[in-house]
Amino acid sequence: MAKSVKPPTLDNLQQRLDMFDDRLDNLDSMISAVIERVMNQALTVQTVCPHCNRNAEIALIGVRKPKV
Repeated sequence: MAKSVKPPTLDNLQQRLDMFDDRLDNLDSMISAVIERVMNQALTVQTVCPHCNRNAEIALIGVRKPKV
């Protein structure tokens, strides 16, 4: 027997939108912190290619902070 699904209420939708907004704010803060760090000093990311299993190294170098 299939369960009947209730449509979401306005309160439910508002709560979900608020949670989504908070997550986006947290992501923005983390990305901004990484960008500021990259602009102050070199950052190197090392990873393995899932297709050929070779090591890949990505170096990001910045010379100044971005103006916002």
